Amino acid sequence: MADVVLHQLVKEYPGGVRAVDELDLAIADGEFFALLGPSGCGKTTLLRSIAGLETVTSGRIELGGRDVTRLAPGERDIAMVFQDYALFPHMSVRDNIAYPLRIRKMARGERHRRAEETARGLSLGGLLDRRPGQLSGGQQQRAALARAVACHPRLFLFDEPLSNLDARLRLEARTFLKRLQRDLGVTTVFVTHDQAEALALSDRMAVMDAGRIRQIGTPTEVFQRPASTFVAGFIGSTPMNLLDAVVDRDTLRIADAVLPVPDTARPHLRHGEKVVYAARPEYLTLTAEPPPGALGGVVAIVENLGVGALVTLEVGEVTVQATVPEGQEPPVGACRWVVADPARVLVYRAADGELVGSAVATEPASAPAATG
Repeated sequence: MADVVLHQLVKEYPGGVRAVDELDLAIADGEFFALLGPSGCGKTTLLRSIAGLETVTSGRIELGGRDVTRLAPGERDIAMVFQDYALFPHMSVRDNIAYPLRIRKMARGERHRRAEETARGLSLGGLLDRRPGQLSGGQQQRAALARAVACHPRLFLFDEPLSNLDARLRLEARTFLKRLQRDLGVTTVFVTHDQAEALALSDRMAVMDAGRIRQIGTPTEVFQRPASTFVAGFIGSTPMNLLDAVVDRDTLRIADAVLPVPDTARPHLRHGEKVVYAARPEYLTLTAEPPPGALGGVVAIVENLGVGALVTLEVGEVTVQATVPEGQEPPVGACRWVVADPARVLVYRAADGELVGSAVATEPASAPAATG
């Protein structure tokens, strides 16, 4: 049975603003599930609703088959880690970790024993007598995690817990968090606006916009086959190329170029239909000679990515981006052609931005077994 099930969940604020709009979602027991989306999409409101920190307008929340919609947060058997960690500055690390156990009226000796045991597991054993102000950002994050872990909850809820760390610490914390969740096997819902975090950490992920889920799937599914132009434009460290095109029988016309229609889209397109041609920069190849079925243009910008470069071509009034390996960067002003692997090309309907020829599910009623 799915550990978290949301049925037609609505959270409406005064003025008729729906932060969560008739949302259905199922998260499997033991799954690491990421909620991803731009600011204001409703992901944090959804997380707080699951936690009981927001009272939902309508719908139902089930945890482990139990209806918890109207239960107080303390009755839901969850632990939440906030963006600012929410550690008590006047308490020691030991007392911060033990505080939820104190609320549960656990005996002092037992709660300190569990706090110390949890702290050792998170490499905080030597810091138990310090206060949060004496800890680094990474140590504060681990202290907040230790407080959550010590409760032995059924569900972890993380609200952008890595956003206050610098780049190096974020990478370290990401690896640590994934290993911790895997070892504990606790169902986890992780809110982030950082797609790299969502792709790296989650077993499955949902991309949200305007209170609704626009796509749900594994990181690979969402990255390789975005269900709409919204998801395509949002997912990826380098933006997907989204080019206006017109169907001309078995070809697509983009600017002055003629490109083949991908096999998966061909049966679903009509002559003269306006579509969007989509290809990730990572799936494009630059050539110095003009092959058939390619876009040709002038190199306008070359951006260093460390192990490679992102090259921007001006193709008439259209810009196209492609990545190249380190040492293969073309000079600015050179003519180059972009070649796409047809199997990597996607086509979207211009009218509604939906993927052509795809059976991608956006809001399934049930979750598969956890993979993590």
